[in-house]
Amino acid sequence: VQLVESGGGLVQPGGSLTLSCAASGFAFSSYYMNWVRQAPGKGLEWVSTINSAGDSTAYVVSVKGRFTISRDNAKNTVYLQMNSLKPEDTAVYYCAAASRYTTSRKRDDYNAWGQGTQVTVSS
Repeated sequence: VQLVESGGGLVQPGGSLTLSCAASGFAFSSYYMNWVRQAPGKGLEWVSTINSAGDSTAYVVSVKGRFTISRDNAKNTVYLQMNSLKPEDTAVYYCAAASRYTTSRKRDDYNAWGQGTQVTVSS
């Protein structure tokens, strides 16, 4: 099982980034896919989830209207489009697979994790 994130970087406040997560080694299209972040000195925070079919999504209140999660089951990839970025969005962003719907902050509640990609929002 492997999840590999990409697309992080340094961006100015108000800017945009798109994160990607390429999956392999498991039945990607059968799993909920999630983005979870960890800001410096803080715990894990669930950000967004998308169901296996890609027709149902959910977001933490702080990113609703600014972030969009999507997936391409043919490419085994999940995306996170992030617009109107704020300094408080600065974190390591992880993608995580789950066999059922969850908004958990606990690593053990997910079936697989990527290594994370750093997003820094700063002028």
